[in-house]
Amino acid sequence: MSLFLGLDVGTTGTKALLLDERGVTLAGATAEYPLSTPHPLWAEQDPNDWWQGAIEAIRRVCAAAGVRGDAIAAVGLSGQMHGLTLLDEADRVLRPAILWNDQRTAAQCAHITEVLGLARLLELTGNPVLPGFTAPKIVWVRENEPDVYRRARRFLLPKDFVRFCLTGEFATDVSDASGTSLFDVKNRRWSLAMFAALDIPEAWAPRCAESPEIAGRVTAAAAALTGLAPGAPVVAGGGDQAAQALGAGLAHEGSASSTLGTSGVVFAPVAQPAIDPRGRLHSFCHAVPGMWHVMGVMLAAGGSLRWLRDNLADAERAEAARRGVDPYEVLTEQAALAPPGCEGLLFLPYLCGERTPHADPHARGAFVGLTLRHGKPHLVRAVLEGVAFGLRDSLELMRAQGLAPAEMRISGGGARSPLWRAILADVFNLPLVAPDVAEGAAYGAALLAGVGAGAFPSVAEACEQTIRATVVAGPDPARAALYDGAWRRYRDLYPALKPAFDALAG
Repeated sequence: MSLFLGLDVGTTGTKALLLDERGVTLAGATAEYPLSTPHPLWAEQDPNDWWQGAIEAIRRVCAAAGVRGDAIAAVGLSGQMHGLTLLDEADRVLRPAILWNDQRTAAQCAHITEVLGLARLLELTGNPVLPGFTAPKIVWVRENEPDVYRRARRFLLPKDFVRFCLTGEFATDVSDASGTSLFDVKNRRWSLAMFAALDIPEAWAPRCAESPEIAGRVTAAAAALTGLAPGAPVVAGGGDQAAQALGAGLAHEGSASSTLGTSGVVFAPVAQPAIDPRGRLHSFCHAVPGMWHVMGVMLAAGGSLRWLRDNLADAERAEAARRGVDPYEVLTEQAALAPPGCEGLLFLPYLCGERTPHADPHARGAFVGLTLRHGKPHLVRAVLEGVAFGLRDSLELMRAQGLAPAEMRISGGGARSPLWRAILADVFNLPLVAPDVAEGAAYGAALLAGVGAGAFPSVAEACEQTIRATVVAGPDPARAALYDGAWRRYRDLYPALKPAFDALAG
């Protein structure tokens, strides 16, 4: 029986997942690595940590499954999107990678948008230029680290650096390239006009392929380090959100998903490019050939609850240690003690700035409506509800485009909380459906490997043959009505506070 390996190069670690040709998960393993924040709102990593993490995760997953690495028929890659890795003429890393959640490029984004205009950007790439995207990071390096820029000869996205280490090939896929601000999403190719407009050499870009296409083969040197077979095919793969959607079974128009990870995502496949005229939603190529997707992203979803855990929950962490449970379980028990709507307390989850719908790196987090009545349970529940309201912002933009999902597929670490699932079902006013696999992007990457190796005739067939889903939460009409009013009040807060956010950033 053929085995397929999915590698997801994440922000906190690389996950390896091993599937058989029926889609059954044999084992999973994760190797973690650090994140550097050398200045406020910066986020960087050493690309070599991704490669070492991949080596460790591959060896661990094979050991856990009790198989040899050379039994793996194909490898699929996924990873955090947008991160800039610059290489010199000898293919050496020039500086730490600048990540998706780094907000340093606000000035570059504003200048690019002023020079080209939003309409032209949407015409060329389908999206506005945002601080998290890759192109403004290249411009920032040119303006702030000219010696690094002079020595640069190539750029790669995070998963594609791991591909280079595995195969020696410089390649990416259409879904990941869509988030660079250098890609013509409508026509699924690099935008030469954007390279020219930004004065970035076209030769720096990797070759771009459809996600299930073979984009390299494991070298003898990489085989010696990982245990994989020399010559094993490595498919192009997908950006983490496109691969995550495949792991939830989203390969057809009419479906939608929400992911509660460090960031939060609402994702919907579409059969034709769907571009928001104000650029509030991302319009990217899907990892399914011939498909696109629209996507709203909030930068601090699960990250908001993690912030609360790390800074305001010493007692809850101590109790979790005594009981031998996850601190998040104790926190959500606290949140359940507060009523829906938190008696007027609202939380804005803009701890890293925001992307959808505001695209504002200066946005800040805030509790609004605090009174002496409110206690710790209200604070925790307000965070859960605030994240749900932020995700609904994206869903409403999709509904305005005519998309009308009948259910929402849910995944990510936050989706393990029954309370958070119930809140989301009420805020969306939709049933939540969970796939029977929880591995997300790594699972989607492994399915792409299976398609590339010929085990499945298409990506859609791979999803249909391997993924099942069940309803895990449904909306309550009374709570849904209550939350509808609370969301409308939440929606009014950002424009009211934006002048203060801008002043604080200055």
